[in-house]
Amino acid sequence: MNPETEVMEDTQKIKSNAIIQLEKISVFQNNVLILANVSLCIERGEFVYLIGPTGSGKSSLLKLIYADLPSLDGFAQVAGYDLRTIKRKQVPYLRRKLGIVFQDFQLLTDRTVDENLLFVMKATGWNSKIDIKQRSLEVLEMVGLSGKGNKMPNQLSGGEQQRVVIARALINHPEVILADEPTGNLDPNTSEDIINVLLNISNTGTAVLMATHDYSLFRRFPARTLRIEEGLLLEK
Repeated sequence: MNPETEVMEDTQKIKSNAIIQLEKISVFQNNVLILANVSLCIERGEFVYLIGPTGSGKSSLLKLIYADLPSLDGFAQVAGYDLRTIKRKQVPYLRRKLGIVFQDFQLLTDRTVDENLLFVMKATGWNSKIDIKQRSLEVLEMVGLSGKGNKMPNQLSGGEQQRVVIARALINHPEVILADEPTGNLDPNTSEDIINVLLNISNTGTAVLMATHDYSLFRRFPARTLRIEEGLLLEK
């Protein structure tokens, strides 16, 4: 079976509209238990905050979701893949269904915005120059950066660089965006702009799970909120 289409067979447990479904999962890092008995369900098009202080396990949970940490117990389904049985060769195909946004941008500083997008496209199998150009224009427009494709990262503000990161995450039409402290290095006004971009993305049907320790954001932009506290994931 093609690794891109091989999905979990235990379909009777999957909620019909769920893009992420975890039940009674333990999260380990370096053999240390970080989170215990984690259960959550995120549906298509949902915008969900994941909150908790620095070091509480937010990033570890996101790493489990994109298969950077192993899922050893419970039930774990993400974008049609069973995280308990996923093979290493399948992980890149899972990640094409996920858009991952980091706090520290991780842009290639010696390449333009368009070249940063092209690098990801080439790495994930895009070949048609027409399709590449069209998708680059689409994702930059989605994040409010039309006309900025020829700029170098150091010619952009921090907020604009984060928009490029979000555009990069959108390239392969992901089913969910995982955003790990995407406003952590930004000022409050710019942070609000980034939240509005992510909210607009969720309104198009792509789920967004955003980890943050900036509690002021979800007060200004209310949405479903999950909280990590003393090694447990709680619905706020």
